[in-house]
Amino acid sequence: MSQSSPRVIATDLDGTIVRSDGTVSARTVAALARVERAGATLVMVTGRPPRWMKEIATAVDHHGVAICANGAVLYDLHTETVLQTREIPPPVIAEAVGRLRTVAPELRFAVEHPDGFVFEKSYLLGRWDAKALGGRPVDPEDLVGRSGTKLLAFHPEADPDALSAKAMDAVGDLVTVTHSSGRGLLEMSAHGVTKASALAALCTERGLTSDAVVAFGDMPNDLPMLTWAGTSYGVANAHPLVLSAVTHKTSRNDDDGVAEVLERLFP
Repeated sequence: MSQSSPRVIATDLDGTIVRSDGTVSARTVAALARVERAGATLVMVTGRPPRWMKEIATAVDHHGVAICANGAVLYDLHTETVLQTREIPPPVIAEAVGRLRTVAPELRFAVEHPDGFVFEKSYLLGRWDAKALGGRPVDPEDLVGRSGTKLLAFHPEADPDALSAKAMDAVGDLVTVTHSSGRGLLEMSAHGVTKASALAALCTERGLTSDAVVAFGDMPNDLPMLTWAGTSYGVANAHPLVLSAVTHKTSRNDDDGVAEVLERLFP
């Protein structure tokens, strides 16, 4: 590996290397393969739960390791197994749900677990398919009765940035609040758990610092990772907050912006 080549490539998935049609291009797959072939570490850093990683693992030919659920789950793409979790304890989930119901009664809640997904009956309301999500409806007391990797709260009409700010004021001392979907869907992980915290821990285990990392992203849940990494890229379709925070910009996800950079870094 060249002295000037980065030691770690960390990339978000949806909206960053995954195109608008849900695919990963052959060009991007080939560019990702260059990373490990050069001896660097490839890390997929995503808000997705592990159960949504099989398709990605296959698409990238099982290259690399994944940080899922915004930092709460470490997942091995080679073997498709969960290696480590950082979960929100049941009392914290219950307290966060209670506070958020007070400040925004329209919110509907769901909880991600390493092995599945549970939600209030009102959570879907015809917007999502329960089978596709891999989840099941539960009563409110069961929703908060088990630790989870991610607490989700959906508001059918709210602006995601405004809703996230309101939630941070209400529960920011309990959980880490972010969003990534462009709609009123809050994603909450255990307090202090972010894409950056998980990536930093992974790098520390390998004796690496942030200077060795090049990161790519597009949404607010990527901001901790992008501001931690020594070098960061926002794709052209990224949220304005991302584009104002990164050190570099590249082309849109649909135009293989990440591959464009990797081809230069790993010729």
